Amino acid sequence: MTASTPSALVVGATGIAGSAVARRLTGLGWPVDGLSRREPAPVPGVRPVLADVTDQASATAAITPLAPTHVFLTAWSRQRTEAENIEVNARIVRNVVAAAADGGRLRHVALMTGLKHYLGPFEAYGRGTLPDTPFHEDEPRLDTPNFYYAQEDELFAAAARHGFTWSVHRAHTVIGHAIGNAMNMATTLAVQAVLCRETGRPFRFPGSEAQWHGLTDMTDADLLADQMIWAATTDAGRDQAFNVANGDVFRWRWMWPRIAGLLGVEPAGYDTAPRPLEQQMAGMEPVWAELAARHGLRERDLGRLASWWHTDGDLNRPVECLTDLSKSRKAGFTGYVCTLDAFSRHFDLLRELRIIPA
Repeated sequence: MTASTPSALVVGATGIAGSAVARRLTGLGWPVDGLSRREPAPVPGVRPVLADVTDQASATAAITPLAPTHVFLTAWSRQRTEAENIEVNARIVRNVVAAAADGGRLRHVALMTGLKHYLGPFEAYGRGTLPDTPFHEDEPRLDTPNFYYAQEDELFAAAARHGFTWSVHRAHTVIGHAIGNAMNMATTLAVQAVLCRETGRPFRFPGSEAQWHGLTDMTDADLLADQMIWAATTDAGRDQAFNVANGDVFRWRWMWPRIAGLLGVEPAGYDTAPRPLEQQMAGMEPVWAELAARHGLRERDLGRLASWWHTDGDLNRPVECLTDLSKSRKAGFTGYVCTLDAFSRHFDLLRELRIIPA
């Protein structure tokens, strides 16, 4: 490998976003190292790297010898409080970037964050004075601690210190495939539907009245990957923060019955109060285990498929939630995905992979 040959390190390569970035890069012919904590990345052609990037010594030992030119940071670690989120997730960025810069070839770091930049952290989600929708990248930061802000500050300081360029990618809820991922709405809804069909109950919308009636958008994992790679390899994308969403908008009162149709269940919409999935699906672990055994499914552990808490958080926001995409479009990124088509493709993939019954 020559000094000018690009090579990528994808941090969080087993997740929804990271695996999509890794697939896109290998398809483009890049050498790709996929870093994860416990299991190797399931993407053909990606060289697996196991490390605990919350630990500086582990990160340095694993990353510095790789000497990547481009780092795609898609991992985070959920903690009990936002103060702990800030400490741990800022440290992840600091450790990864320092180790990659020590390799001497680092050109660009792309950091995935999300709309909690505009909505606030889980502890104060959607509360207080929020910017008007659609959200714009130049909104001032909220007056509340937020680990996304801490991650950005670590990235900006390291870029100034080491001379690489950066990009930040603020995704809405991501539609993609990754078993064991902590934030996986499409798989969660598919599993909810299977359990509803199994137990003879309706496929009930779990969220708030504001989400049921308000406009929203979502982000396909492959589109997110495309934007991250575009920004990392295009002058117009460097040293910028970008919203990233599919490009269409919808209301859940329109989308919910169509998702139900794709999954073969009877829809039930918002009715007087939210119906969180953590309550609707409580105690379903043995039902799923028996169902999975009967149908020969690949994963019998319900906790590795469905992230009830995260989908409840997204669908119980008290405010309308969508983003403005003008900045990236003006800069030259014009990717588009139909969200209903993205759900449909994901459900077909889950059937093909024997994650849900055919």
